[in-house]
Amino acid sequence: MSKKVTIVWLTEPEEHNYPAALSYLSLLYDEQTASTSVNKLKLASISEFKAKDIFRASGLSLLGISNAHIEKDQKKITSGQKLSPLLLTRDSINGKVVIADGYHRLCAVYSYNEDAVIPCKIT
Repeated sequence: MSKKVTIVWLTEPEEHNYPAALSYLSLLYDEQTASTSVNKLKLASISEFKAKDIFRASGLSLLGISNAHIEKDQKKITSGQKLSPLLLTRDSINGKVVIADGYHRLCAVYSYNEDAVIPCKIT
């Protein structure tokens, strides 16, 4: 998308982002590790990273813009609605960043500006 847009962010993740992060992390780690990670995320302060760097660190690929969740987030962006910061955890064993919550938001933002600075909580 070549249209210039301003992406606005909430100052903190929405409360429903944490159960979503727990659900995803429970697929990767045992329940105790996933729960501990989410509790740490709740206490973490906000950091900022460029969209392209989050993708590189995660090793994930960009989802197609025809994805329904990405389209929903793109509509939020163009209408000026605030997006929730991403929730990230470092997987030091595999040398990756795990996007515990916010993958679709990341893809939507990247479709407008790969250099966009994204607020995140990271542990």
